[in-house]
Amino acid sequence: MTYRVCFVCTGNICRSPMAESVFRARVTEAGLDDRVEADSAGTGGWHEGDGADPRTVRVLAEHGYDSDHTARRFQASWFARLDLVIALDSGHLKALRRLAPTAEDARKVRLLRAYDPAAGDDLDVPDPYYGGLDGFEECLEMVEAASEGLLAAVRDEVEGTAA
Repeated sequence: MTYRVCFVCTGNICRSPMAESVFRARVTEAGLDDRVEADSAGTGGWHEGDGADPRTVRVLAEHGYDSDHTARRFQASWFARLDLVIALDSGHLKALRRLAPTAEDARKVRLLRAYDPAAGDDLDVPDPYYGGLDGFEECLEMVEAASEGLLAAVRDEVEGTAA
């Protein structure tokens, strides 16, 4: 059985495709790519059909990550096939939990930075869209830091060792 994770931000062109790319790389490195799938979506449909923001593509490429991506909007019906829905900030978390058809589906929604023990109380990944390249670099650092903890949690689920 495949474990499915979907990363969600606002427009699905900056933060969530970045998180998807980094997490996929971690899954492959861990040898779990035959058991774990990752994708991404946005809470809104403004950029549906577009590629990732060129700054996202650039930062990912400079750090050795794949950036093949087409933006899409998250649909409530997807909850049925997903095991985990990862929100990039608290606004996305609230929107996704409201969209969830059941309480069980709402429990699938988590904040990405909750998987980074060094994050403290600030669990939002800031939106880099209106800033410069440095915001995209900062976003990548946060995503990479949280991806290790997320991978450990998903590995526990996949291997049946979760408490």
